Amino acid sequence: MVILLATISILGIIVTQLFWINKAFDLKEKEFNERVNSALRSVTKQIQTVYKDSSETPTIKQLTSNYFVVSMNDTLHPYLLESFLINEFEKRDIDVNFEYMIYDCYNDSMVYGNLVQLNEETKAIEENHDEPPRWQEDGHYFGVYFPAKQAYIVNRMGIWVFSSVILLFVIIFFGYTMTIILKQKKLSEIKNDFINNMTHEFRTPISTISVSSEMLMKDDIGVQTERRQMYSKMIHDESIRLKTLVEKVLQMADINSNNVKLNRESLDLHEVIGKTVDNMKLMITEKGGDIKTNLEASSKTIFGDKVHLTNIIYNLLDNAIKYSDKKPEIEISTKDAESGVILSIKDNGIGMNKDVQKHIFSKFYRVPTGNIHNVKGFGLGLYYVKTMISAHKGNIKLTSEPGLGSQFDIYLPRK
Repeated sequence: MVILLATISILGIIVTQLFWINKAFDLKEKEFNERVNSALRSVTKQIQTVYKDSSETPTIKQLTSNYFVVSMNDTLHPYLLESFLINEFEKRDIDVNFEYMIYDCYNDSMVYGNLVQLNEETKAIEENHDEPPRWQEDGHYFGVYFPAKQAYIVNRMGIWVFSSVILLFVIIFFGYTMTIILKQKKLSEIKNDFINNMTHEFRTPISTISVSSEMLMKDDIGVQTERRQMYSKMIHDESIRLKTLVEKVLQMADINSNNVKLNRESLDLHEVIGKTVDNMKLMITEKGGDIKTNLEASSKTIFGDKVHLTNIIYNLLDNAIKYSDKKPEIEISTKDAESGVILSIKDNGIGMNKDVQKHIFSKFYRVPTGNIHNVKGFGLGLYYVKTMISAHKGNIKLTSEPGLGSQFDIYLPRK
């Protein structure tokens, strides 16, 4: 709500600023036109005085926003006209470059034209412009054309230009602030989801250890060897599980602080895949699923860390099992690539939409589920996978569609 109100306020300020800038420009343009008309009236009076013309004041007409024409009774001397125009424009503080043209009605052509430069700053703007329109009235006339009129008026709107620049900085700062706020909001949601997940993950082994230890402390349990061993094993197994969970969190902390060191050695990638698959088969079988391997890479030896590569494959297989709404069907394949090997893991799980795919490799990221905890984990698995693949100078590509499963393609260099 706060962001919406702030956005509406900024938009209101922008609209108001544009309205008043437009009003200020129109006012400046009207003032400029009045000064030009006043200057041209004075020029025509001086010309009539020189030529001893006692007729009525010639007609002054504005054909376009920057083109003025003045009707005359006869042709004019161009340099006389130019000197009058320069003198009258300078009197009225019109220091903008202009062109003047003298037309002859007898042969319907321009007798003379010239560019007068009163302001060097607008020279570049004048180099390319359209030819002023012809006046359709009969008779002699001269025209004055201001090719850089709009730029000249904008330069005269100093306070408005300054305020617009300040507003632009405010908008940029506002956009940056909103981006930070939205990121912080997203991080807060991820943090809360991580805390909920961690609480559920730790609660089960702690509860099991607590119950088992209480049973061991009962007086009659000492003589029941089988039960004592059962509860002791439960405590042992859950302690190992707790240790694994804690180590996983600490491992992420080490990765974040760049403390992880790879123990690189020559490895048979197919052998690493085979051992990991053997260890995961029981879990897949319990779900009623199956896992297939299609290892076609001819050059299967790579230089990497066996522990981390095993963990990479384990994490991807574990996700394929956890995020499956039916019997998991998993396929692992390898193929040769330039200077390396491509390892692909494909599943028939629930898949991911485009928005989820953008964040799936982020640390602690999980699809927000509130207090529902149907899939265990901290949201660290794929972050770990991507980080370790990058440490091996490789890369990972995800292809997924909702309801159609996912495929992870991992490129690992041989050296």
